[in-house]
Amino acid sequence: MLYLLTNWFISALSLVIVAHVVSGFTVRSFGTALLASIVFGFINATLGLLLKLFTLPLTILTFGLFLFVVNALVLLMAASIVPGFRVEGFLPALLGAVVLAIVSTLLRHLVFG
Repeated sequence: MLYLLTNWFISALSLVIVAHVVSGFTVRSFGTALLASIVFGFINATLGLLLKLFTLPLTILTFGLFLFVVNALVLLMAASIVPGFRVEGFLPALLGAVVLAIVSTLLRHLVFG
C-alpha cells in the first residue's frame, strides 16, 4: 500500500515539475496534480492500452518513440477531464510526455533505488 501511495505522489510531483518546465502545460495545485495523476493512470490503463495495442506496428517501426505520441494523447484526454489541469495543444502534450517520462523515471530511481 505504501508503494502505491508513493508512486501516486511521485506521479503527481512529476506533473508539477513538468508544468514548470513545459510552457502550455499547466497544473493549478498539488491537489490538482494528485487528481490528474489518477485520471492519467486510469486512462492510460484503459484507452491507452488499447491505443498502444492498435499502434504496435508503428511503435515497432519507430523503435518505441511512437509511445510518446500515445502518451501525449492520453495527457490531452486527462487534461480535458480534470479541472485545473490544462495542456494547450499537441506539441506541449508531446513535450510534456517526454519530460514526464524522464522526470518520473528519475524520481522513482531516487526513491526506490
